[in-house]
Amino acid sequence: MPELFPAFSMPSLVENDSPNDVQYPESPLFDFATGDFIIDGAGRFVMADGHTAWAQWCQKAVLTERFACLAYSSDYGSEIQNAIRQPTRAAARSELERTITETLLADPRTQMVADFEYEFEGDSVRVSFTAVPVIGQEQRMEVSV
Repeated sequence: MPELFPAFSMPSLVENDSPNDVQYPESPLFDFATGDFIIDGAGRFVMADGHTAWAQWCQKAVLTERFACLAYSSDYGSEIQNAIRQPTRAAARSELERTITETLLADPRTQMVADFEYEFEGDSVRVSFTAVPVIGQEQRMEVSV
């Protein structure tokens, strides 16, 4: 009599023993006060280590308005200006947290964003948050808009 249920062998699982593919390459050090890269006395770029470069990327991505610069892809930047235009501070807090989190999680080097704190002063706001990389120590960051 033929078997009512088919018989087949289960495929074996292959473990991924390779380390995490996320890398933190060094990058030119950026001075947010002057809006330019830091250059040494010999006219060469001062380089930042990979984690400092990632932290600078996080700040730059949050401060860059999404879709405002054609040089950047649609994944880069935040919608922070729309967030601070919300009718109430509670709505602004919620929108700021959403857009900052989405902005930073677009980079595979970022694992999570948490611990948001807000200081409203007139039409501006200072947002502090913790960004956690996939590899390395978490960074406390602050942006003002």
